[in-house]
Amino acid sequence: ACVCEKNKRVTNCRVENGQCRCDAIGSGVTVDCTTLTSKCLLMKAEVMGSKSGRREKPKDAFEDTDGLYDPECENSGAFKAKQCNGTTCWCVNTAGVRRTDKHDTDLKCNQLVRTMWIIIEMKHAERDAPLNAESLKKFFTDTITSRYQLNGRYIASVLYENPYITIDLKQNASDKSLGDVDIADVAYYFEKDVKGQSIFHNNAGLNVSIDNEPVKLEKTVVYYVDEIAPEFSMKSLTPGLIAVIVVVVIAIVAAIVVLVLTRRRKGKYVKAEVKEMNEMHRGLNA
Repeated sequence: ACVCEKNKRVTNCRVENGQCRCDAIGSGVTVDCTTLTSKCLLMKAEVMGSKSGRREKPKDAFEDTDGLYDPECENSGAFKAKQCNGTTCWCVNTAGVRRTDKHDTDLKCNQLVRTMWIIIEMKHAERDAPLNAESLKKFFTDTITSRYQLNGRYIASVLYENPYITIDLKQNASDKSLGDVDIADVAYYFEKDVKGQSIFHNNAGLNVSIDNEPVKLEKTVVYYVDEIAPEFSMKSLTPGLIAVIVVVVIAIVAAIVVLVLTRRRKGKYVKAEVKEMNEMHRGLNA
């Protein structure tokens, strides 16, 4: 037996050719414990764990219904392009994130579209003084390359705009070399770490420390940019955005009503119209 340092959601661990190999919970796919496990297999294991009560949940935990689902994975660990939940199906990108509206089972997902750019946006707690931008950049660059084994060339930028920290990971399919970890897997491990739900065996989350000073992160959001634009219809717009559109329409209608009433009050519009009508009648009678 051995310990899978990079993934605690495994079973049946054994040493093969001097390396630790284990079976991912939920799929039974053998994973290499020397590198990150694919996001698809991790999500599948998390769903299975939550169903059986094996997984420990924080007291304030609630389910992100669109984020966590029981995915269909290829033997390689990659997401299948089409994912379903009963009779409802949708297409996903290489990060397993929905990129179309939800349809019935007749939906066709011709290809697994690559997520080429992942933006991780964090906000730190209020501070007396801003962080040192260079120290911050070094911390996150070193962490991503060592803890998550991502080649540094895929870290496009680490930007600090107090209180926001933005990390850009970019990796085209043509750029990715054999053996390179995928940016989607890195972002998933990272997100779980900062939320205190570490996937690593030792369960230790990511302690953000800049210039030997602990930094508390209040909010982390991950955005995905695909090689092909997503295919969402108007129906899938968020209620907030729809509300904004409705407010704009109401404002435009209100402006038109005000304009008409203003012109009527002046009387010029009505008089001009009556005069023109009288002239037309005289012309017809002549």
